[in-house]
Amino acid sequence: MRIHKQKKQSTKSIADMKLHRILLILILKILMISVPGQSQVYTSSDGYVEFISTAPLNEFKGTSNHLAGLINLNKNLVDFYVDLNTIDTGIEKRNRDMRTSYLNTDQYPFAEFTGELVSSFDVDKMESQNVTVSGTFKLHGVERQINVDGTLKPTEDGLQLDASWVVLLKDYNIERPGILFYELAEEQEINISILLMETETAEGR
Repeated sequence: MRIHKQKKQSTKSIADMKLHRILLILILKILMISVPGQSQVYTSSDGYVEFISTAPLNEFKGTSNHLAGLINLNKNLVDFYVDLNTIDTGIEKRNRDMRTSYLNTDQYPFAEFTGELVSSFDVDKMESQNVTVSGTFKLHGVERQINVDGTLKPTEDGLQLDASWVVLLKDYNIERPGILFYELAEEQEINISILLMETETAEGR
């Protein structure tokens, strides 16, 4: 009877050990998914964007604090867009004319860049790093392949991105107004600045 009882206890101990091992593996897998820092996905919806028009007799800029963005470091994916109806040039009539007569925001409400990070970047290095992204910039219904240089800096709050590039209006079929008050330069300087916060995802992307 004693031998039979010991055998039962031994069998139960082995079963318990196997169960504990399975549970441990499951817990580790769950932790790998849910621990902050594993996802490496960063998003924001309140970034800053401006365009600067420097014509011979007229200079002005339009700004918006509604730049939305996403950076997925695991996939090197970069995506940013802004609703052009939120652009403010400082003069309401000029805003209306820009939207209706030149940007045609009723048909093309967004400007968007989608691409990938093509330069090296170390998310563990807490300093500003030069980066380059390559992808498609869509404006006024026209898509063009562009490269954009900027800086990306890890911070305690997330990733700070600053970048600049130049847009030629003719490349996007945007007519330049002939009225002196609205004179637009052919080249428009675009500047963006955005702090993206890390976003935890169920898939740990």
